[in-house]
Amino acid sequence: MLKKIFYILWILVLGFLIIFGLKNGSYKTFISSMENRSFDIRQSYISSIGLREHNKNIVIVAIDDASYEYILEKYGEWPLDRSVYAKLTDYIESQSPKSIAFDLMFVKSVKSNANSDKALVDIFKKYNNVYTAMNLDNQEVDLRKPAILPEKLALNINNKSKKVDTKYYEFTNCRNILDGILNSTKNIGMINVLRGDDGVLRQMPLFLNYNGKYYPQLALKVALNSLGLNDKKDFEINKKGELILGDKKIPVNKDGSITLNWYGETETFEHIPLYKLIKAMEGDKNYKFDFKDKIVYFGATVSSLSDIKTVPVDRVYPGVEVQATYVNNILDNNLIKKISPAWNIAIIMILAILTIAIVLTLDSMPVIIGSVITIYFVYLISAYYFMIHQNLWLEVVSPVIFIIFAFIITVIVKYLIKSRDFDKQYKLATTDGLTELYNHRYFQEQMQMFCSNAKRYESVFSLIILDIDFFKKFNDNFGHQSGDAVLRQVAFTLKKNVRSSDIVCRYGGEEMSIILPNAKENEAVSIAQKLCNIIASQKFKLSNNRESNVTISLGVATYGQTDGTEPAEIIESADKRLYNAKENGRNRVN
Repeated sequence: MLKKIFYILWILVLGFLIIFGLKNGSYKTFISSMENRSFDIRQSYISSIGLREHNKNIVIVAIDDASYEYILEKYGEWPLDRSVYAKLTDYIESQSPKSIAFDLMFVKSVKSNANSDKALVDIFKKYNNVYTAMNLDNQEVDLRKPAILPEKLALNINNKSKKVDTKYYEFTNCRNILDGILNSTKNIGMINVLRGDDGVLRQMPLFLNYNGKYYPQLALKVALNSLGLNDKKDFEINKKGELILGDKKIPVNKDGSITLNWYGETETFEHIPLYKLIKAMEGDKNYKFDFKDKIVYFGATVSSLSDIKTVPVDRVYPGVEVQATYVNNILDNNLIKKISPAWNIAIIMILAILTIAIVLTLDSMPVIIGSVITIYFVYLISAYYFMIHQNLWLEVVSPVIFIIFAFIITVIVKYLIKSRDFDKQYKLATTDGLTELYNHRYFQEQMQMFCSNAKRYESVFSLIILDIDFFKKFNDNFGHQSGDAVLRQVAFTLKKNVRSSDIVCRYGGEEMSIILPNAKENEAVSIAQKLCNIIASQKFKLSNNRESNVTISLGVATYGQTDGTEPAEIIESADKRLYNAKENGRNRVN
């Protein structure tokens, strides 16, 4: 019963430690960084074996190294003349694409070529499926006065979830784009990104808060167009923390972000170098592209233009591909949902309890270790399965930490209890139940050991055998209960008045023995006489509140030539001397 109570208390303590650990700041930071790394490994593995197909209708027109060099050679400057983008848009629109999105920010007017800006603005007026980007930030007002954005860009969010904070990404300033574009289209989205503490981009905002209003991500705007929701201004996040988009439910993190599912390394999506598209537009028969029903993204992939990110599946990943991944995730409803803290605690508790049960049930340590490793390995495979097939992010780091913790502590507890049980059993096997002295068996084992050590190390020890005088007559007069009480009290008095190294045993009946390590004959006789006097001077309590005096007779023998060098010889010598003491009047030492 005591064991069960102890194990229940241990499980409760483990639960407390789990909850405390998950709420502790430094622990959470460590676990979070390790867990993010495990997420990256899983994503890299899944993408490397091709289990997740990207949308073939998403195409990237890439400003790559070759295109950048081509632009400088052909046009003599960067950025590219905006009228070229206008012409390219007309060229692509002639093939009826689903949408065209510029992951480029058209900031400030080109004063040397106002017609270039006008041509681009006219494009946004002409087509309702062309999108462009801008960026929010927190620059000081003395650098840049915060702009007032058109009302048509803002969205309304009805957040019914207590888990989601839609105001988490709040900004005080923005990097504005051309007024002509701002005033001519509502197809403008933000391109703010989220990097983890380790610099890796795993999540992206859905909405950003600026001047008390919500503004969507560019990729969200593009995805809404493909879903036929381009005119949608009112959005709901339900109680479960899901954004409702038509028949899709998008899992939203507690900070209002989404966790992206990655399809592969850079250039997983079809890349069309910008220079080839320009040549195709100009009639070069060597290049021909089909944009019908495609989502076409313009963006920089050349590293010198500083739009390179690090993501779980690649260290060098262009921002435009992040946007493409974002759109693909929403269209496929393929976003990652992270398991809630409550479920994570439940999983940790289940795995920890299984570990505890295995440690307590099995006896072989190799089998125990193998079983615990198997449990975690099965859980790890399950975590991969859920990410692949359910887009569910099960934590794998905190469970293994608590499995190891539960394993170590339970092993320690188990063997402490075993040791305690062994000590208890050993005590029962070597102790006399009545007097709580060592029993006759233990006495014989110790005599054998002391004789062996004395021979080997040329040491000495002595033995006292004693008997309570007239004990049979005492029992007849006062009863066996009183006799047992006297035996217990005499035993207690002997233990109390000998050295800590001396071994007091019940030899049999009313006889007791004391082994005196490193005691020569004269020292042993002195100790025996002291004990004889103490017992004789003490009143012993009997049953029925009576008291009585008793005396003892003692025989002393010492290891050596006189009394022998074998246990039987020494015991016989002590026994003979005890007999002589009793024959010579009792209450004495011989």
